[in-house]
Amino acid sequence: MILTMAYNHQEIEKKWQQRWEAAGIFHAKDFGEKKFYCLIEFPYPSGAGLHIGHPRSYTALDVVARKRRHQGMNVLYPIGWDAFGLPTENYAIKTGRKPQDVTLENVATFKRQLQSLGLSFDWSREVDTTDPAYYQWTQWMFLQFFKAGLAYKAKQAINWCLSCKIGLANEEVVNGKCERCGGDTEKREKEQWMIAITKYADRLLDDLDTVDYLEKIKASQRHWIGKSEGVEIGFLLRVPGQEASKHSVQVFTTRADTIFGATFLVISPEIAKKWIDVGWAAPEPVREYVDVSLARAEMDRTAEGREKTGVDTGVLAINPANGKEIPVWVADYVLGSYGTGAIMAVPQHDERDRAFAQKFGLPIVDEPLVPIDEVILKVGGKKTVKYKLRDWVFSRQRYWGEPIPLVWCEVHGWVAVPDESLPVVLPEIEKYEPTDSGESPLASIESFVNTVCPTCGAPAKRETDTMPNWAGSSWYFLRYIDAHNDAVFAAPDKLKYWMPVDLYNGGNEHTTLHLLYSRFWNKFLFDQGHVPTSEPYARRHSHGLVLASDGTKMSKSKGNVVNPDEIVSEYGADALRMYILFMGPFEEPVPWSLNGLIGVRRFLDKVVKYVTQWREPSVDPGFSLGKIVEPHLKKISDDIEAFKFNTAVAAFMTLMNDVGDQSLTREQLKRVLIVLCPFAPHVANECWEVIGEKGLVEQQPWPTFDEALLVRDSVEMAVQVNGKARSTITIAPDADEATARAAAFLNENVAKHLEGKEIVKVIYVPGRILNVVTK
Repeated sequence: MILTMAYNHQEIEKKWQQRWEAAGIFHAKDFGEKKFYCLIEFPYPSGAGLHIGHPRSYTALDVVARKRRHQGMNVLYPIGWDAFGLPTENYAIKTGRKPQDVTLENVATFKRQLQSLGLSFDWSREVDTTDPAYYQWTQWMFLQFFKAGLAYKAKQAINWCLSCKIGLANEEVVNGKCERCGGDTEKREKEQWMIAITKYADRLLDDLDTVDYLEKIKASQRHWIGKSEGVEIGFLLRVPGQEASKHSVQVFTTRADTIFGATFLVISPEIAKKWIDVGWAAPEPVREYVDVSLARAEMDRTAEGREKTGVDTGVLAINPANGKEIPVWVADYVLGSYGTGAIMAVPQHDERDRAFAQKFGLPIVDEPLVPIDEVILKVGGKKTVKYKLRDWVFSRQRYWGEPIPLVWCEVHGWVAVPDESLPVVLPEIEKYEPTDSGESPLASIESFVNTVCPTCGAPAKRETDTMPNWAGSSWYFLRYIDAHNDAVFAAPDKLKYWMPVDLYNGGNEHTTLHLLYSRFWNKFLFDQGHVPTSEPYARRHSHGLVLASDGTKMSKSKGNVVNPDEIVSEYGADALRMYILFMGPFEEPVPWSLNGLIGVRRFLDKVVKYVTQWREPSVDPGFSLGKIVEPHLKKISDDIEAFKFNTAVAAFMTLMNDVGDQSLTREQLKRVLIVLCPFAPHVANECWEVIGEKGLVEQQPWPTFDEALLVRDSVEMAVQVNGKARSTITIAPDADEATARAAAFLNENVAKHLEGKEIVKVIYVPGRILNVVTK
């Protein structure tokens, strides 16, 4: 579509970006006036470059950050790179290129793209998780966990690709197959470093009451922690071919009062595997089912709406409450990692158990409930608390990650690398594939592995596992505060000034694990006396995805990905900024529309055209036009606070339509441009210069609003008859009911619908609606 454009966006955007950089107006001071710490989730710099979804979050918080600067606050709005990650390593394995080189190229692309959007980041505090100067402190923090007894090594099941001979992250296993090669995967036991996040489970739950998060975010955190108070009950087992009552299984239930209605038990595939490993002669269908189930990711096994599967084990359990024999089934929806890995199924009182019973023809009985204490007394149960949360697996048998700063000494065991020897730098290597045994590629680098024990000086071996990509992102918000400090990760006085983060926004997909890990990490540092607040984020918001125009998720394979570079080049950064906020409610997913973008560009052209043709009026129309301008500007200001960016942009459009060709006073126009600036900063500054004003719009104070101008003389109010809209009337917003009724009854259309009818009552909400109810 050919547009007649009122301004050259490429020219003015470069001009004002250079002026902002020269003035350093987005650089936060270390101390000073009231602070505002505004944080986005720093991006992973992929080879594909910036996605159109990134600007949605960045622009929204940019609007807030810019407004706060107008309000005289010392704003920290930093940016950096979460640059360790699987895609870069996989690319290195495929091409042989160094991940370090690829990362530098990708960061340069992302940085150029972000700067083209006019985002007011403080680039002087830029961080990169792959920089040894950064991960020195990630390693130092890991050692604090280790010294406090929270980092330990334990055997853990990992996903193993039989073809690639490599450990896979859960997200790399799809329907039991390797995402890389499509080959079969299996679970293998391997020693892994763990961090005991479970010790903080209750605090992570309880402290949600102290922060301002969206309720859905709190719900996500609570669900993942999964605290359940219940009872452990022992069931004796009768295993075919074995001595009666020799074996038993513990089940965990939150509804011990329903035990008389238990008609079968369900054990997890993990429990069944343990039984098999210690000699249980399980039927072949059970063995096959267990093998298939254990190859599946837990997330797939428990997915909502997934059809239940299971196999009868042939084992019987004795219900300790009534002595009845009930069958024991194995089913993959029961997880070995939760509770005891076994449940008693009560179809009468549980929908999931009922669905399973109905599918497999198991009995459903209606038995009376009994008090919990009575159950415990009768069957010897024990009250207990269980969590879905598991300790954090902190090892990866990978190259592209932070080396774990520990060495193994035959005399002293695991020993921490001394602080003065940090960072343990990731060596550059030729091959990035793991060894045949599944160890990290670092295990084959003798010059890296062989070292001496820091305690006794004897020969020792370095740990060759690396940290997960969650590590660097669990504390980056702290490094921004003092990004170039070589002595500590951040100076205590600066931490005290800036923490906690005042506003943190990110994608819905990161409101669980990343948020949980970073909250835990900060709490630990708080307990150790290294940070001043227990919670890192005072307020957490989230945004919805930007979808393709047909409402589906954008993907390269579908050819529906929108490139921000192309949009900025053709329509300008300000058009993209305003449109991506105008698309719909910020928290909800929204489909991309080129026509919508063009509409926003036309609005900006209209603003520029108005300003270039504007002449200061000879007669001050201040009050009358102020009645138009002031309510709109006040609404925009309020909408920013409420994250209603779409209605804020709509209010700008309505404002310009209402002003029309009328000449605003200089002060009124300046106020409009100041409020426009957070949304369309290039256009606002260009217009500021066109009308002869000096300096940058960003240096102007945010308007205060004249209450007298906010009072409307009249409003258009709907009139309903029996709940159906019949007309509108123009009336003073504070008119009493008698006045409103008189005006409504004089309306021709309203009168027609009331003719010959008896009025029962009138419902009147001043300034909003009048509803006449008839018999």
